[in-house]
Amino acid sequence: MARLIQRIQEHPYPCPYLPERTASRDIRIMLDVTTDELAVLLERGWRRFGPSYFRPACATCAECISVRIPVAHFHPSRNQRRARNNAAHLSRRVAAPSVDDERLDLYRRWHARREAERGWEPNPLTAEHYTFEFAFPHPAVREISFRDPTIGGRLVGLGIVDAVPRALSAAYFFWDPEFAPPSLGTAHIVALVADAAAHGMDHVYLGYHVKGCPSLAYKGRFRPLEVLDGDADGHSPPLWVPAPDDADMSDVR
Repeated sequence: MARLIQRIQEHPYPCPYLPERTASRDIRIMLDVTTDELAVLLERGWRRFGPSYFRPACATCAECISVRIPVAHFHPSRNQRRARNNAAHLSRRVAAPSVDDERLDLYRRWHARREAERGWEPNPLTAEHYTFEFAFPHPAVREISFRDPTIGGRLVGLGIVDAVPRALSAAYFFWDPEFAPPSLGTAHIVALVADAAAHGMDHVYLGYHVKGCPSLAYKGRFRPLEVLDGDADGHSPPLWVPAPDDADMSDVR
C-alpha cells in the first residue's frame, strides 16, 4: 500500500512547453505504490518519475491534456509503419532498468542535441540522478532498449515504461542523435501498442499533449486517441473521451 512521504505544491516557474507562460505541479513523494494503485493514478492523469508522482496544477492554464491510445482500435498510419520498418533491424530488449556509462552517455548526447535544436535548458544527469528518475525500484517499471547489430550492438534508443494490469505507460524515451534510425520514438510507441495487445491490455498512456509544443506534437498523431476530460481530482470518476479529429487537438480543453 502506498505511503505518502511528502506533498509539494510547486511555486510557478517558466513553463517548459509554452513560452511566456508559467507552470506548477502537484507532486506527491510516495513509496510502496502497487501496480494497481499506479493504474488508478494513471487513469486520473498522474505521471511518475522514481518516487515522485505529479500532475499539472497551473492556476491559469489547462493546456496539458492527458492522452492514451485505445489498443484494440489502433492501426498505425503510413508514417508510423515506416518508422516501425526503419527500426525492424534493431534488437529490442525488455528488462529491469539499470544505470551505466553507456546509458548516461546516450542521455547526455540526446539532450545536448535537443538543447541545440529546441533551446532546452541543460539537464546533466549524474548516475545518482539517473537512478532516482529512471531506475528507482518499482514493481511496474521496465526498460526497453534498442541496439543496432550492424554497428556492433550499439545502444541507439532507450525507453522507460510502466506496466500496470491493464495498460502500459510510456514514461520517457531518448535516442542516439547520430545512429538511431528515423522516428525511433514513434517506432517505440507502435511496439508498445503491440506489446499491450499481446498481453490483453486496454491502453497505452502517452502522458500529456500540449497544443503548440513541438516536442509533444507526435502524440496527437496516434489515432484513435482518448483524452481525459476535466480534472479527475479523486471525487468523481475519470472520464476519457475520444480526441477531436484535428491533428493538433485544438478543441480539447
